Amino acid sequence: MNREKKKRQEAGAKKQLQSPTPNPQWLEIGTIVAPQGLTGEVRVYPESDFPERFEVPGTRWLLRPGETEPQPIELLGGRYIEGKNLYVLELEGVEDRTQAEGLRNWKLMVPASDRPQLGEDEYHVLDLIGLEVFLQESGELVGELVDIIPAGNDLLVVKLHPTFSKHPATQTVLIPFVQAIVPVVDLAARRVEITPPLGLLEINHG
Repeated sequence: MNREKKKRQEAGAKKQLQSPTPNPQWLEIGTIVAPQGLTGEVRVYPESDFPERFEVPGTRWLLRPGETEPQPIELLGGRYIEGKNLYVLELEGVEDRTQAEGLRNWKLMVPASDRPQLGEDEYHVLDLIGLEVFLQESGELVGELVDIIPAGNDLLVVKLHPTFSKHPATQTVLIPFVQAIVPVVDLAARRVEITPPLGLLEINHG
């Protein structure tokens, strides 16, 4: 399922991108995890870094577990719960706790074409996955960016190209996604250039 995340080179992100969605036309922005109170509000665990997805009224889509086509629903309002990384949402037509309970584990979706604007040095995860990674100094192909892991700084998971791997058993390396080590992200050219400090790739190989 495609999660809508943005990555910033100077700061860590929240979650790891998971396996691809069966329907690439949609992005998952959250999961309903529980009712909130007695009036039909629901608690949502966010899979998006954009607060407006949960706070600005308008049409969203709900995907029932086991299905592939979401259904539209109106978001009437939402608020963030500090310290719990949860949003509380009010959805049109959901008026009591029983109805809210019936939405547990449903996914909150938006069209993949509906992407908010990003700031400088911010990237949509879906745009990063699949980029080729090169050593900036030599131009040598290191491999393909296949995943991103959240940490103090995000870690790029790079699947090594067969000609680069010095250890046949090693298939991936982890590259900190910071400006000093990843100075170039060229989405148009579908490439990333890295300047790893001495020993970084060897440590990963070990």
